[in-house]
Amino acid sequence: MNFHEIVRFALRGIGANKLRSVLTMLGILIGVAAVILLVAVGNGSAQAIADRISALGTNTLTVMSTSRGASLSPATAEALDDPVLAPDVKSVSPVVSTSATLTYEGAEHEISTFVGTTPEWFTASNFPVGTGAVFTDDDEAQARRVVVIGQTVAEELFTGVDPVGEQVTIGGALFTVAGVLQEKSSSGFQDSNDTAVAPLSAVRQVLAGYGSLSSILVEAHDSDMVDTVQSEITTVLNQRLDADSYRIQNASQLLETQTETADTFTTLLGAVAAISLLVGGIGITNIMLVTVTERTREIGIRKALGAPRRVILSQFLIEATLLSVIGGGLGVAAAVIGSRFEIVGVTPVIVPSSVALALGVSVLIGLFFGGLPAARAARLRPIDALRYE
Repeated sequence: MNFHEIVRFALRGIGANKLRSVLTMLGILIGVAAVILLVAVGNGSAQAIADRISALGTNTLTVMSTSRGASLSPATAEALDDPVLAPDVKSVSPVVSTSATLTYEGAEHEISTFVGTTPEWFTASNFPVGTGAVFTDDDEAQARRVVVIGQTVAEELFTGVDPVGEQVTIGGALFTVAGVLQEKSSSGFQDSNDTAVAPLSAVRQVLAGYGSLSSILVEAHDSDMVDTVQSEITTVLNQRLDADSYRIQNASQLLETQTETADTFTTLLGAVAAISLLVGGIGITNIMLVTVTERTREIGIRKALGAPRRVILSQFLIEATLLSVIGGGLGVAAAVIGSRFEIVGVTPVIVPSSVALALGVSVLIGLFFGGLPAARAARLRPIDALRYE
């Protein structure tokens, strides 16, 4: 009996119990789809985090005060912009962040991130303006009440109206909308477009008061100089502040840390999903053992007619493998369809290697878990099989 005939008999055996075969393939389908989708969710989450950090600029450093010691001040920010002590610093942007409610013709919108800063912040933080313009150094010097809003704020307050040139009320004061930021991609629970930016002097005057800064954003000339810039600004800060009164957040280091964390998370998700593949493999063993028991007389007749042991072994192994391969293929299709939808706010990104791995494992599951029933069928003695009732 050639290989083609063995496969034909295996397919006939699968088709003889359609419901049982479908349920067995369903277990493999769920396992394969779960592995691919969960790895895709982890990969999508990692990519979203990387995109968000990269969007902030990997050539930036953020100086923040700790709970101990002196707080950050505009004078501290000015000191960091020193061409002698910090020659690799491109720009320094003092930042005050607060929450505020914007009102326009009776409509209100509350944002949690209202930023007061200088014009250099837009370039350093990679927040370009889509329409209108950013405020100027003169606006900052004169504490002019102008504001640049995000796309979400524009949509919420200015439906059908061009926001540029309109006036909004913030903290009881009128601010003129100078521009609208370009739309940025958002993922998870935070909307990057739900923000507003105004001159630091105006925000301190109207909203935040003249206390300490929230942070200082430092931009390096190049991403390769970030570590050098960190050393330079550390030297400057240590001349003015205690070492334990501030901390420096390095965007490139943050990206590396987040990537490592996301990779671990993705691996964990894949391992959890792999358990369902194991359960599917146990289901194949169970079904094939039942099949061998039901077809004991058939096996006896075929062996009595001269069918060698390897033919019986091959047939049952192929049956189990076909169940795995078909179920695995359907699982891949289900995962591809599922990846078109957001899952817990994350857009899944399928990793090709996870597809190949899941299919390869499904084939190995068929061979491994089908091996015991197949070996049992091949070991049956013809006389015992023919006497079986």
